[in-house]
Amino acid sequence: MSGRSTMRVEFEEAGERVVYRRHRNGGGLVSPQASVDATAFVARDAWVEPGARVESGTTIASGAWIDADARVGEDVVVGKYVHVGPGATVGDGARLEKGVRLGANARVEPRTRIPEDETVAAGDVVTRARFGIAA
Repeated sequence: MSGRSTMRVEFEEAGERVVYRRHRNGGGLVSPQASVDATAFVARDAWVEPGARVESGTTIASGAWIDADARVGEDVVVGKYVHVGPGATVGDGARLEKGVRLGANARVEPRTRIPEDETVAAGDVVTRARFGIAA
């Protein structure tokens, strides 16, 4: 994992030991099996799950959750309380406004902005034309 975290956090969930590390840039909780670029910002109460990948220049806001095996491109803005579902892909330069929920394996094309509180169904592809707005 690039941008190694400085503090190990452990807890028990459903009888299993779970380990995360705090990302240096923001202090968010990042699984040791995730890859978060050192230039990304992960807010202290945001989560990045195993297998997820977060690229350079991306900002992940408070309360956001990047689920297992999700991919978040370069210079993406992930707003507060956003959930990027398992296996979902967010293209470079996209903006996910507060409360957005991406279903499993959903895909957001580069430079697309998804408005506040929108839900994207599992497997759906979101283009810039869908909402009529660009990032």
